[in-house]
Amino acid sequence: MAPESRRDRTLAAEEITTRVASFPGELHDVTDARLVAEEFLFELARVSAPSAPEHWDDILLVVTELAANAVQYAPGPFQLRLRRTFDGVHVVMHDTSPTEPAPRPFHPHHGAGGIGWHLIHTLCDQVSVVANADGKDIHVFLPW
Repeated sequence: MAPESRRDRTLAAEEITTRVASFPGELHDVTDARLVAEEFLFELARVSAPSAPEHWDDILLVVTELAANAVQYAPGPFQLRLRRTFDGVHVVMHDTSPTEPAPRPFHPHHGAGGIGWHLIHTLCDQVSVVANADGKDIHVFLPW
């Protein structure tokens, strides 16, 4: 059996450093987006373990919040892109609404939400929003 070339191993590793998934924008798609992110992290962890265990959970929570916001505030489909960076994971959520997210007051006794955007900003190293006529891309960078 011939040894596997270094180039082949590099290509295999590069294949798992990016994941793209599109969803129609229904409520169950929030769970589906989280499952896609979890599968991506499982594959990534086989090549490069997270530097801290909480990074795994933080990425899943941010993806869940972004997907829930896309379903709640933007009509129609959304797309999730995950990419390994040199020191973390870059998540992009594209939805059909050009309206940029804004923090809302959080009232824990009213149950009306308002904590998601605050969580995203707290857990991510960097957050940016790029809006255009087709909707917006929310870019977040998290440690891995």
